[in-house]
Amino acid sequence: MAPFLPMSRAEMDALGWDQCDVILVTGDAYIDHPSFGMALVGRLLEAQGYRVGIISQPDWLSADAFRILGKPRLYYGVTAGNMDSMVNQYTADRKIRSDDAYTANAEPNKRPDRAVTVYAQRAREAYPDVPIVIGSIEASLRRIAHYDYWSDKVRRSVLPDSKADLLIFGNAERALVDLTHRLAAGEAIKDIRDLRGTAFMVPSGWLPGDDWGVHNSTRVDVPGKIDPHYSPYEMVQEDKTACATENASKSAEVIKPIRIMSREERLAMAKEKHDKTVVRLPAYDVVKDDPVMYAHASRVFHLESNPGNARAMVQAHGERDVWLNPPPLPLAMDEMDGVYDMNYARAPHPSYGKAHIPAWEMIRFSVNIMRGCFGGCTFCSITEHEGRIIQSRSEPSILREIEHIRDKTKGFTGTISDMGGPTANMYRLACKEKEIEVSCRRLSCVYPSICVNLGTDHSKLISLYRKARAIPGIKKVLISSGLRYDLAVRSPEYVKELVTHHVGGLLKIAPEHTEEGTLSKMMKPGIGAYDEFKEMFDRFSLEAGKKQYLIPYFIAAHPGTTDLDMLNLALWLKKNNFKLDQVQTFMPTPMAMATTMYHTRKNPLRKVTADSEVVETARSGKIRRTHKAFLRYQDPANWPILREALVNMGRGDLIGNGDKHLIPAWTSSESGGLAAGERSRQTHGAGTPDKFKVTPGKNRIALGGTAAAPKATAVESKVRPSILSTIKTKAKPAAAPMGRGAKPPAKGGTPARSGRR
Repeated sequence: MAPFLPMSRAEMDALGWDQCDVILVTGDAYIDHPSFGMALVGRLLEAQGYRVGIISQPDWLSADAFRILGKPRLYYGVTAGNMDSMVNQYTADRKIRSDDAYTANAEPNKRPDRAVTVYAQRAREAYPDVPIVIGSIEASLRRIAHYDYWSDKVRRSVLPDSKADLLIFGNAERALVDLTHRLAAGEAIKDIRDLRGTAFMVPSGWLPGDDWGVHNSTRVDVPGKIDPHYSPYEMVQEDKTACATENASKSAEVIKPIRIMSREERLAMAKEKHDKTVVRLPAYDVVKDDPVMYAHASRVFHLESNPGNARAMVQAHGERDVWLNPPPLPLAMDEMDGVYDMNYARAPHPSYGKAHIPAWEMIRFSVNIMRGCFGGCTFCSITEHEGRIIQSRSEPSILREIEHIRDKTKGFTGTISDMGGPTANMYRLACKEKEIEVSCRRLSCVYPSICVNLGTDHSKLISLYRKARAIPGIKKVLISSGLRYDLAVRSPEYVKELVTHHVGGLLKIAPEHTEEGTLSKMMKPGIGAYDEFKEMFDRFSLEAGKKQYLIPYFIAAHPGTTDLDMLNLALWLKKNNFKLDQVQTFMPTPMAMATTMYHTRKNPLRKVTADSEVVETARSGKIRRTHKAFLRYQDPANWPILREALVNMGRGDLIGNGDKHLIPAWTSSESGGLAAGERSRQTHGAGTPDKFKVTPGKNRIALGGTAAAPKATAVESKVRPSILSTIKTKAKPAAAPMGRGAKPPAKGGTPARSGRR
């Protein structure tokens, strides 16, 4: 077994290799750790007896960099890396990022835009006869026609653009091992068409066999012709010529025996028919120009995501079809253990020397305990990539990894920075009945409420926490992954265990918003669940004698969000004494349901028609900036755009220099030379200048309120007492951290890896 998978011919020579069986091409720096896809896949294939080499961040301007390890015997495996290359390189405002966390010294511009497509094309140029297999989250999220935020258009599946032979999506381990064995046995890649979790190009109308059927979903259902009802009192001569029975030729009567089938036989027949049915989605040429059909295709696609009942799907791209097999079955616990227990070096490749790699430093003392998420948040891509069914590791496997970190990872001082996954507290949670799980077609197990069939027992996770912190040499085990607090409140014992032992001063949670209209488009619980969790968190922190704080995450400009929604969120933040340091504007990522709302202004959570619900969406740059500014109302740079927005909304009463206003009327840098005496005379209520006065009305918003306000066409000057003076705001704690970047007041380290659920 190689200490590191080779990245050069010299390393291959040292291992005695004349050729690699598989060469993995990645857009990330090579770090031999199970949190990085290229290492996990490489070690998995190595354990099967194959020689695997890695080409990391190659120069994509020519094919020479793709020949550095020679010609692979079986195939090139191409990935963009742990992140989608476009998300990695551009902000939500489409601005180029100044650094790259997955590159040595965080150096930017080390990967191309749409890296999977570019790398696959260069690999094909290097050796035209070598099969190309693409994967990673970038390929997974682009397996069908998808809206591309950065070019603001619907793009084709990545398969025809990359010219790849096969795309593997989701949890790829099982499909990748089977594929590699079959290629090694001499089977042609064009003949491998039966692996779950794979997609490929086929001739138009292709089916795996004559016994397959097609479910046509290429159009939106519309009411058919309705025949008028005849009056029973109307004397109409019966037209027997139209009756097929009367005109049928007299033929010999055929008597067929009636066969009574058992329930098991009927179910088996129905399942066989279901498993051999492919769902035809609207073609690329249709969805690229028709928002309604795009939204319809998105809804159909997501309804076919449960591996227990999902059918194959097909979508026309010109004269050929993109065929998608059903998603992969979840890995069993022993399979998960096998993947994570392999002999990783747990360090960056030696060729990077002492280079600073932020992504590695973030996770080097953390442990991944599970995969998947059943939350179904519409803005998140975890479900599309990892699936809705939780795949957990065993306790012994997790505890062994903690010991490996203690014994092998340089710089370890006794603190595990995180022990979680996509979500901190879904470890070993599952549907109570397997039969229900495999037949379920819900998009979320926790929205609009927690499913009665979902097991929410946190006892196994509590046991894991206790055993982890009991390991000799472990001083602290922090939980830094995003917490699903609506699940946590079902287990007060878990919340107490978490708060007492596993919070390093700050705990990240993600309400995402406060307003029901926006939350319904996110498929997130109401703010009441946050309040319930906060009460538990504060109570158990007090009992533990610790000063600890919740750091809530929010999203600006999410589809379904209005200016009034963002104002109410800002007022909630002020009432609760939050001053956020870092905020996030919604970024439409490929295939997410929220992205469908952004692009089409339709709601794919419900049946889509031309007349179905319209989702208001902030698309213009100014509106998106305004929504983001509401989240950071305390920032002087945001005051001018917020003043303009509040006046236009008829909420000039929230502008003033008192503590009860949202933003001040002036600052020293924009006072325009007014003397202090003149400024002091510009008082209204708690200090609102005349230019911001508005007429009193019935629809008024208090801190945290939700009443609608009329739009003002002009600024009016009648006096209106400040409505905020009636609202009690919390006293500002002397040492309370007010932003994500603040240092925790309690000792024990800070969360090292971001997560939001």
